[in-house]
Amino acid sequence: MSRRRYTGVEETRQRLPSLLDDAHKGRAVVITKHGRPYAALVPLEALPESGPRPSLSGLRGSGAGLWGDDATAWVERMRDEW
Repeated sequence: MSRRRYTGVEETRQRLPSLLDDAHKGRAVVITKHGRPYAALVPLEALPESGPRPSLSGLRGSGAGLWGDDATAWVERMRDEW
């Protein structure tokens, strides 16, 4: 990846298509807001591989008792507050 360049928010808004093309070609762009780094457009290859996501099935039932003995009554109380 080549040297990154910096661009302000306004310039980014005006030039987004070309900045996206630059990122696709391997050139990172750091977006600044009020002169400070705020976000970045980077090539996908620069992102770490996320790998497979963990299964949520292990969390099943982990909220048991979270709402007290009577979850229905708890939900009704919450509705009354709003």
